[in-house]
Amino acid sequence: MSDSANLWQQGTLIDVDVVDLSDRGDGVAKWDDRAIFIPDTVPGDRVQVRLVQVKRHYAHGKLQGIVTASPDRIRPRCIVADKCGGCQWQHIDDAAQRTAKVNLVEQALQRIGGFESLTLAPLLTGETLHYRNKATYPLHRSTQTNTVQAGYYRKGSHQVVNLNQCPVQDERLDPLLAEVKQDIAERGWSIYNEKRHQGRLRHLALRVGRRTGQQLLTLVSCDRAMPGLEEQAQIWLDRYPGLVGVCLNHNPQRGNVIFGDDTLCMAGQPYLEETFAGLTFRLRPETFFQVNTEVAEQLLGVIQTQLNLQGDEVFLDAYCGIGTFTLPLAQRVKLAIGVESQGSAIAQAEINAKLNGIHNTVFHIKTMENWIKTCDTAPDVALVDPPRKGCDRSVINSLLRLNPQRIVYVSCKPATLARDLKLLCEGDRYRITHLQPADLFPQTPHVECVAILQAQTVTPEPSDSIEEPV
Repeated sequence: MSDSANLWQQGTLIDVDVVDLSDRGDGVAKWDDRAIFIPDTVPGDRVQVRLVQVKRHYAHGKLQGIVTASPDRIRPRCIVADKCGGCQWQHIDDAAQRTAKVNLVEQALQRIGGFESLTLAPLLTGETLHYRNKATYPLHRSTQTNTVQAGYYRKGSHQVVNLNQCPVQDERLDPLLAEVKQDIAERGWSIYNEKRHQGRLRHLALRVGRRTGQQLLTLVSCDRAMPGLEEQAQIWLDRYPGLVGVCLNHNPQRGNVIFGDDTLCMAGQPYLEETFAGLTFRLRPETFFQVNTEVAEQLLGVIQTQLNLQGDEVFLDAYCGIGTFTLPLAQRVKLAIGVESQGSAIAQAEINAKLNGIHNTVFHIKTMENWIKTCDTAPDVALVDPPRKGCDRSVINSLLRLNPQRIVYVSCKPATLARDLKLLCEGDRYRITHLQPADLFPQTPHVECVAILQAQTVTPEPSDSIEEPV
């Protein structure tokens, strides 16, 4: 047995050079043609690492020490960055982060999609700190100090790292984060224990309109009965000038889903208003809205430029949500159709359309595959913005049957983007004309990307198989 085989086992301590970053944020080192994934490392580091979770062709490693630091390694801007799981890349220079994100998209397109010669547009960027317009913090009561804590989970655990400020959230939310938990403690409200499924308060959710400054505070609780909450809610409204509403979301279920189905307004209004692409949107506590307003707006601008809509098109938004992309693009087409399976999101989309005087929109509470069975209008342009898992095979098949002239695919995971683009372009049915990456999530490995597809003349039948990329 070779010396390398003897060393390739759990507990071995070796020195390696970090050469890349994975889509989960770990540094990647190569040793004897095997990959080692090492958290908290940077390409260019030479590190000492202890092997854990050793497999035949790869292993995970635990950083033991830095032998030589990469020139791209920096001091994190957060004092708990080494503990908190909210950001994985605060120790990496901003320019190096951006390079890594472009590489992640390129590698996924080549490795999973089989696209060898595609060119990406320059990465869209914005502020790298204080950019998040929304934060949701789990609550915890310290057994040592009996104080209420709020923060993100420690890496690889469900232990809360207590925060009084967060360098990636909008600075206007910091006072609420620091002070509201003290008020919760003084009220004597119990804190939820997920192991025993006991206690009341589970999460503190904060959001802010980047353009309007309006703020919304929401407590997520297992119990609707919160003695003194209405009084406290009014105190918060009076204390914080930007706060327009205090809400209570009821979530009595076990599990890690943050919001329940019912949200009650305890003071003020149950939404804030934000300006996006020149339109006014109402955002409720549980509303999905891109956390980086400015870069999301840049991304929309690229979509508008690339589509060059003439005003006579029928536009389909297959995961329309509250109309974030539907409504700005509706102003440039004859008819905009929004399809969304969540009824609450459709209700908000209709309110937002009315609020902005946009009348050429039709919204449907349906899945894409169910909507297509009854649709009587074929779209010229279709936009899909699915969750990280990408489009279900049924959605891909629905798109291929609709055969729009152009498809806009908005993705937050390069692996599933590459998988779905491969299916859409199979048999030269569609051709990719533009690829636009965007850094919506600085200090993390996540990267957004938009692909614009143009229909070709070949129309093969869609296949029925789909695989989840690894």
